[in-house]
Amino acid sequence: MPFERTVVKPPGFDALDPDLLLKQAPAVSTWQQSAVTRPRLVLVAGLPGTGKTTLARSLAGQIDATYLRVDAIETAIQVARQDTAQVGAKGYFVCHFLSRLNLQLGHDVVVDAVCPVPESRFGWAVTAQEGGGELIVLETSLPDPAEHRRRVEARLPDMPGQRVPDWQWVQSLDWTHWEPERDGDRTVIDTTTREGALDAALAVVGPAGATPGAPA
Repeated sequence: MPFERTVVKPPGFDALDPDLLLKQAPAVSTWQQSAVTRPRLVLVAGLPGTGKTTLARSLAGQIDATYLRVDAIETAIQVARQDTAQVGAKGYFVCHFLSRLNLQLGHDVVVDAVCPVPESRFGWAVTAQEGGGELIVLETSLPDPAEHRRRVEARLPDMPGQRVPDWQWVQSLDWTHWEPERDGDRTVIDTTTREGALDAALAVVGPAGATPGAPA
């Protein structure tokens, strides 16, 4: 069945109100405030087909982190309600809440999310703070357009009910260039090779159990 998304700018992201996120977030525990090492919330963002999911999965395995994927949450919502309509910001809201809960348990978390517009990027720092953790953002980038297209066109669903985008949809996606002053700091990771991308990510994130900001 062809990919039927017709609205290229993800709807509903205006609902990611920072005040709402703060109101819904439980207080940070005394244990979290006094902990020597804080858990890491690693956001792996980027265009579909740039190796975002491959990197996020590999990174989560390397640092023993909880892996959360917005695509999987959105697909589960669509399957549960038995339709393919877009879910707006709901998938991101769920991912924020699950991330916070895992951080509060002291677990590192790797989030796999496109985050195409500023509204979808804001709030992760709030989630990390309220979970007692520290945010690290990686943006996947594939410099070769031909390779990017090849990967998109070769992509197959990897979970029941998933609908993958085609190259035309990826090209028409309303992707807003990342601005540090608006969106926060991030490190761009070249995903031309899997091994090189993982090595570059680990150089930023550190190994399992590392203290955020400490040398790897």
